[in-house]
Amino acid sequence: MENKTVKRLLRYVKINTISDPKSETLPSTQIQFDLAKILLEELKQIGLTDASLDANCYVMASIPGNVEGAPSIGLIAHMDTSPEFSGENVKPQIHENYDGQDIILNKDLNIVMKLKDFPYLADFKGNTLITTDGTTLLGADNKAGIAEIMTIAEYFIQNPDIKHGDIKICFTPDEEVGRGTEKFDLEKFGADFAYTLDGSFEGEIEYENFNAASATVKIHGVNIHPGSAKHKMKNSLLIGMEFNALLPAFDVPQYTEGYEGFYHLDEASGSVEFTTLEYIIRDHDMEKFTQRKEFMQKSAEFINQKYGEGTVEIELKDSYFNMKEHILPVMHIVESAVKAMEKTGVTPIVKAIRGGTDGASLSYKGLPTPNLFTGGFNYHGKFEALSVESMDKAVATAIEIIKSYTQ
Repeated sequence: MENKTVKRLLRYVKINTISDPKSETLPSTQIQFDLAKILLEELKQIGLTDASLDANCYVMASIPGNVEGAPSIGLIAHMDTSPEFSGENVKPQIHENYDGQDIILNKDLNIVMKLKDFPYLADFKGNTLITTDGTTLLGADNKAGIAEIMTIAEYFIQNPDIKHGDIKICFTPDEEVGRGTEKFDLEKFGADFAYTLDGSFEGEIEYENFNAASATVKIHGVNIHPGSAKHKMKNSLLIGMEFNALLPAFDVPQYTEGYEGFYHLDEASGSVEFTTLEYIIRDHDMEKFTQRKEFMQKSAEFINQKYGEGTVEIELKDSYFNMKEHILPVMHIVESAVKAMEKTGVTPIVKAIRGGTDGASLSYKGLPTPNLFTGGFNYHGKFEALSVESMDKAVATAIEIIKSYTQ
């Protein structure tokens, strides 16, 4: 039997929709419209007659409810893929009845997804897995969510006797660069609450996320011929290394987990004359988050005291905040998801996101939006993969949530 959700995913991932953090436009890349236009037509073909695509690349549609008084529930996924790895010329591979062993992604390039590196692969024995060919990311983040929402929409259109409230759908641009809700029209969307289908492993539901900021550190040096540089040269590269060494050595992604925050040097470029360091700062706790930003600022001040005022410039910019305080007053939306999972044979895993979603920003804008699993994992790189069985359960879970609000 043909799996429509898989068929959709395989079509979507072949469309390059990478976003660009350095762009000042919205969407940050025009190629995101390539997928948006396809999704617009598909929604109309399914039967969502009000489907629309605006100038900022937001696709919206709705299915009118058939139960008076039921809440309006939103389903949201993002179209862009991470700029951290190539999303061009994606060649998905399907591994049926996975044997629980190492997966050869690319024999010619000797790229192997190894069980010793990803021990949880053993949990997927017997599943059908979709992987990359080792040269790109897959794009399941978040095209799996899009495919699942499409299947959910089709289910309710094809089963008009199933009771439900209004169902609101939106596919957003630029989530990966932290701008997915910048022009989100909440009034047009019209949901009472929503769910992003942008999570990972089966059973995950998340209503806590990092507080997030970015830091751009610009270091001004003085370049003099090395043969006559004594007491004259200021090597901005070395000063940049010194700045980074001031930060706590173990407060980095590779040494943290759970609720532990971090500083992450994401990009560095420069020369003797000028160096730029790009950081992201993360913490679930707002007080600790604020302290981390202050510590970055004090580190810059220390360097300037040592090497002269203006040596270091630092620009700190908040990206998003922990949605928890906006979800707690409406915890029924989390509790309903947990019950829906249990009813569909999924073991709920309520956890905090070590990252963020569009739901974090939307919650702050007044639309409480926790995050549901999609079945993908190892996002943002060549080892990205997806369980077909988990995708099916994500669809079943969302359908059950919607139905539960009419009972």
